[in-house]
Amino acid sequence: MQKATPWIHKVQYYETDQMQVVHHSNFVRWFEEGRIHALEEMGIGYDRLEAMGIGIPVISIDAKLVKSVRFGETVKIQTAIEKFDGIRLTVRYRIVRAEDGEICCTGSTGHCFLGEDGRLISLKRKYPEIYEAIQKLPTDFEPM
Repeated sequence: MQKATPWIHKVQYYETDQMQVVHHSNFVRWFEEGRIHALEEMGIGYDRLEAMGIGIPVISIDAKLVKSVRFGETVKIQTAIEKFDGIRLTVRYRIVRAEDGEICCTGSTGHCFLGEDGRLISLKRKYPEIYEAIQKLPTDFEPM
């Protein structure tokens, strides 16, 4: 299992709302930043997958906001694979405030793998090298 480095994100002013905290929709965007970073670290970035004709749509999402995050703070987005069978993938997330390690958000996203024709594909059968690379992604978060 390869160690994944968390994605670091500095909160921008436009991500806040009238209460001066990060709007909840941004946590979902940060999930994507973390997921893309983890895949890129394994050499299977979205650009490569799309060039191969592989799509990875989000089919489910869950987020639990735990602590507020404010403009100027920095967060670490940690990712871990919860479930992967070659056709479907579930990724878990933990967003922590970099300054104090406080957990700010947890969640998960569900995905499937589609071919260029829009039909489900089995990575294990059609793209075994991609299947093997995803198998090496961490299944738990790094200790804080």
